[in-house]
Amino acid sequence: MLPSDQDNIGGVGAVGSRATEAHRVTALVFDGMTLLDLAGPFEVFAEAAKFGARYELEVRSSDGAAVRASTGLLVQVDGAVDAATDVGTALVVGGDALAVRPIGADLTTAAAALSRRAERTAAVCTGAFVLAAAGLLDGRRATTHWQHARLLSAAFPQVSVESDAIFVRDGTIFTSAGVSAGIDLALALVERDHGPEVARSVAQSLVVFLQRPGGQSQFSPSLALPRPRTPVLRQVIDAVAADPAADHSVTALAARAHVSPRHLSRMFQQELGSSPSKYVEGVRVDAAIRLLHAGKSVTACAHLVGIGSPETLRRMFLARVGVPPRAYQQRFRTTERDSTAMPDDDEGLPDR
Repeated sequence: MLPSDQDNIGGVGAVGSRATEAHRVTALVFDGMTLLDLAGPFEVFAEAAKFGARYELEVRSSDGAAVRASTGLLVQVDGAVDAATDVGTALVVGGDALAVRPIGADLTTAAAALSRRAERTAAVCTGAFVLAAAGLLDGRRATTHWQHARLLSAAFPQVSVESDAIFVRDGTIFTSAGVSAGIDLALALVERDHGPEVARSVAQSLVVFLQRPGGQSQFSPSLALPRPRTPVLRQVIDAVAADPAADHSVTALAARAHVSPRHLSRMFQQELGSSPSKYVEGVRVDAAIRLLHAGKSVTACAHLVGIGSPETLRRMFLARVGVPPRAYQQRFRTTERDSTAMPDDDEGLPDR
């Protein structure tokens, strides 16, 4: 999947396109913040200066006090949010605690105040939880780290969460996926402000993708479904997980559960939000991912997980993960190559 609203990114946007004025990016930080959520985007904006872009970077906290990042490093700030002026982009960083603990009123108030003063507002990773808690995402589309997307959707049902997107733009509000996706988002903002050539030059200089191939699915397990409540259904999915290559047709699964195929399909839809066949497909893709990590070829994976055809596996992979299996394997293989690994029997086959 391409980043959401990709067709709206290219070209010089209305925000930050002033030729003679520096566009001020004001980051809101707090104790426990993820350092890369700040450093990644700021490096992009700073690098853009080498190619004619003008960004002025500042860091603020709710009360003007220095904060300590999750790494333990002390982050100095330029002052309190209340003193911020001429804000072009309000950037709210993330932190591990934001998704699992109540967010303090001081942080949500600061985020809302900073957003009101800014031309646009952006959040990195779990910074989306701050925007949501401040009411800034009500009725909007948004994303966050794949591990927390379901929680964001449950905690803030008024937000339309796009769990696979690397970043999402809805009006003047931007949200991005986990940690390094803040770099993707910053590059998109540079492209809106100064055009694709500047953004491409920045990406090349930093040795990162200008447009990252695929969505978050390639970084997350392919199955993120809850455990079913019904014991008989738990037994069925456990059997599928234990032997993905076995016969898991709806008829076979229904026989195992001692219910009719129609009743089994209703159970899957009600408890898992999926048809039996789609669930089995997901289990098989998940198993193929593990085999790819182990160095198996695409053809071997297709056979071992019960999909059969490598072309069928490629289609399933593209639909669920967003990239072909060979590309996925090359992107996430171990940094140490096994010198005894067998040659890839897929060599020469197209990886569409």
